[in-house]
Amino acid sequence: MELEVAGRTVRLSSPDKVFFPERGFTKLDLARYYIAVGPGILRALRDRPTTLERHPDGIEGEWFFQKRAPKGMPDWIPTAHITFPSGRSADEMCPTEQAAVVWAAQYGTLTFHPWPVRAGDVDHPDELRIDLDPQPGTDFADAVRAAHELRAVLDEFGGLRGWPKTSGGRGLHVFVPIEPRWTFTQVRRAAIAVGREMERRMPGHVTIKWWKEERGERIFLDYNQTARDRTIASAYSVRPRPQATVSAPLRWDELDTAHPRDFDLATMPARFEELGDVHADMEDRSYSLDALLELARRDEQDHGLGDLPYPPEYPKMPGEPKRVQPSRARREPSP
Repeated sequence: MELEVAGRTVRLSSPDKVFFPERGFTKLDLARYYIAVGPGILRALRDRPTTLERHPDGIEGEWFFQKRAPKGMPDWIPTAHITFPSGRSADEMCPTEQAAVVWAAQYGTLTFHPWPVRAGDVDHPDELRIDLDPQPGTDFADAVRAAHELRAVLDEFGGLRGWPKTSGGRGLHVFVPIEPRWTFTQVRRAAIAVGREMERRMPGHVTIKWWKEERGERIFLDYNQTARDRTIASAYSVRPRPQATVSAPLRWDELDTAHPRDFDLATMPARFEELGDVHADMEDRSYSLDALLELARRDEQDHGLGDLPYPPEYPKMPGEPKRVQPSRARREPSP
């Protein structure tokens, strides 16, 4: 069948293919969802290199991340050239129209993972993204509690404002639009500074320990989500969960009463029709990281708190501590 999407015609094959067996949602339901929230998800993806999380046979089938632009992609969908930590590079899909999202849904894309950069400058992020990840023994309510303190930290260090959204799972994301003046390394350093300040204020509740064995029952602030080629599901993305939950943008005054299961492929279109994109004003703001980078400098100078481990697929980075989990390091003999 053919769908009209903001002036484009997008062909949809196998519209009755079931993607979410528990709810009965089909590929057509997915496409119609992305049409309904089109202006919102385009705001989140516009001009951003975007990795596609594809589930061509639904959530119970095999799936994969597609980083390189798919073969046969229409010429009206532009690409952006990005470089991975390994030094290799690729051209990634870079949506500029709502129809691009529906075109990707035709190929089983459930979740869109945009880089925090724009096509015009792929080496300088324009968003600081904070991922609050509940660890075993904690839940969404614990992430909400951490998010309220995070809001205060952001305001104190530079008058920053964050926009919160559900992850579509148990966690919370807070995005801060920033001036594209800093490298990925510097933005990651700012995220680490935020995490350390959060640890000082909520030591029994928040951690930035990279190794799972050290985290305990706390909210993990995943600073490595700001590293190059690490991405976070976009606002309005559908997540591959039985209930077809979505990553839902929220206002701060909604956090204490919201729950991730409130927002799914069936309920979000009505919310969007009523409220529109509650994060639309992100586009009008752009903040400085100077205060957070100064906090990072003081942490290192006054407390000896330098860099933290990178993800395992990264090459060894300058100033990075030994990338060995603590329990294993204790077993290794001294040189």
